This record gives sequence, C-alpha cells and structure tokens, in this order.
Amino acid sequence: MPTANGEGGRAEEALQAKRDLYPHLNTAARADQIAAGDAVEAAARRATIGPGLLAAAKEAWADQYSQAQMALANYVLQIASALNRSLGVGYAAVKQLPGTPVPDEAYERAKAWFGGPLSDGVYLVRVMLRHDLGVEVDPHFERTDADAHCAQQRT
Repeated sequence: MPTANGEGGRAEEALQAKRDLYPHLNTAARADQIAAGDAVEAAARRATIGPGLLAAAKEAWADQYSQAQMALANYVLQIASALNRSLGVGYAAVKQLPGTPVPDEAYERAKAWFGGPLSDGVYLVRVMLRHDLGVEVDPHFERTDADAHCAQQRT
C-alpha cells in the first residue's frame, strides 16, 4: 500500500516530467509552423529553402508530440491532437505548392493558414500547457476562427 509521501513523490515526478516536456513541445510546434511558413514565403518568391529544414521541424514536432501523448491531460491532448492534424494539413499544402495550377492564389491561402488558424492553434496549445501546469490559472483568450474550425471538425 503506497504511503501519502510516496504518492506525493510520484505526483511531483509527474509534474516535473510535464515541466520538462511542455517547453519542448511548445518550441517544436512553433518551429514547425515557422519552417512551413518560411517555405511558403520562399515558394511565393519562386525561391527554395533547404527541404531538410521543414523535414527536421516536422520530425521534431512528431517526436515531441509522441512523448506528450503519454503525459498530457486529456483536455490538453485533444487540443494538441487537433494541432497535430493541422500541422499535417499545412505540411501537405506546402508540399503541393510547387505544382499548383494557380500559384499566387495557393500561396495566399497557405500564408493565411499559417498566419491565422495554425498560429492560433499553436497559441492555444501553449495556453493550455501553461494552464495544465498551473501557470495560467485563469486563461483569457478569445475564441478564434481556429477554435471554431476545430469544434466544427469534431461534430
């Protein structure tokens, strides 16, 4: 039978694990978003960036997200999962840009995606991670188009 002290120690270890993981998850999400956004900007200028940059950012996010799935509270995991799907959509869009029949329109849509809904998703995950750690006790954020889109996708 575990003692109260032993349970407290496990709770503190779990909290410390979250403190260690969450900044990396947040950084990886932001890096993935920025790398994809940079790739869109470069494609719009008919330039290229090293494909390794986007792939590395995508891989770093996948690694951190994989670890986070074992540590996130369910309400945070739901939001992180929606962000994971959104990052995947963004990655696919970036990969399809070079062959698009109407490039300027596609670039503008991609820029809007990375600067709007996806950016909101990254921000929302950060707020929820902080809330889960008790840092953001009473989060105040407006409902954005990204939140509405995520809610609509679940219905």
